Amino acid sequence: MPNSQGPLVTAADLLAELAGGPAGTDGRPVVLDVRWRLTPPPKKRTRRRPDPVGEPDFDAGHVPGAVFVDVDSELAGPPGPAGRHPLPDPDDLQTTLRRAGIVPSSSVVVYDAVGAGDGMAAARAWWVLRWAGLAPGRVRVLDGGFGAWTAAGGESSTVSGGARTQGDVDVAGGAMPVLTAESAATAARGGTLIDARAAERYRGETEPIDPVAGHIPGAVNVPVAGVLAEDGRWKPPAELAELLGRVGIGAGDGKEAGAYCGSGVSAAMLVLAAEIAGVRPPEDPVALYVGSWSNWVAGKRPVETG
Repeated sequence: MPNSQGPLVTAADLLAELAGGPAGTDGRPVVLDVRWRLTPPPKKRTRRRPDPVGEPDFDAGHVPGAVFVDVDSELAGPPGPAGRHPLPDPDDLQTTLRRAGIVPSSSVVVYDAVGAGDGMAAARAWWVLRWAGLAPGRVRVLDGGFGAWTAAGGESSTVSGGARTQGDVDVAGGAMPVLTAESAATAARGGTLIDARAAERYRGETEPIDPVAGHIPGAVNVPVAGVLAEDGRWKPPAELAELLGRVGIGAGDGKEAGAYCGSGVSAAMLVLAAEIAGVRPPEDPVALYVGSWSNWVAGKRPVETG
């Protein structure tokens, strides 16, 4: 069962929870390996990529019993005008989560390779599972990623197979607030809309992926690199609260708050950071503009630079 650490779990605590057997067996948490590398999207791809970018890392070694889930093809829908990583189809996501052995009462832990993926994939997985309907406290992020697991003495397995039984979780979607382009613009005008990208992308000085540089008018910039410490673990709640407070997000302020990035992956880190910091409780999270900049510029909407 989950402990009281909120949306994070330490490697030491996960080791204790998995003691005596692999993940997903005999009431132990289901563990999802979502290691992923940020690369430009292919011009054309099938619904399921035959060789997910992070799967070689999984094959080389993973938490015993973990199940690999691909960020591009299973935690997002096909890229297009809705963005590079739009919401997954609920039925497709349900198939993925059931394959992983998730049932309504499951405790789920997600991890990536902090240092390579910088925590983005795990945050996106945490957010998607919460959006799918898993209750707060039932889905947690391994603080420090796979590196923290091995550093704590966790075994690295090369045995694939994952879940021992098929899950029966139902996915309806919609359990986390989502912004559209229109509601993101409204949040930027009357609340706080945070751009999670690097400062030079926010300012419009460079844009390595999308066809237009700049940011949504009225948005403020909090690069997600600032939420992690040098060792790849999440900064303490007080430091995260201070970081978010600088742009006007505080506990109990009642303000409308949203976050976006390039394609809706890294911005999930800010949603998670607000919950870790306690400035946004699980029942009132920061909203995620899933389509993010890739959707915004596809609609030829106004752009601000500087």
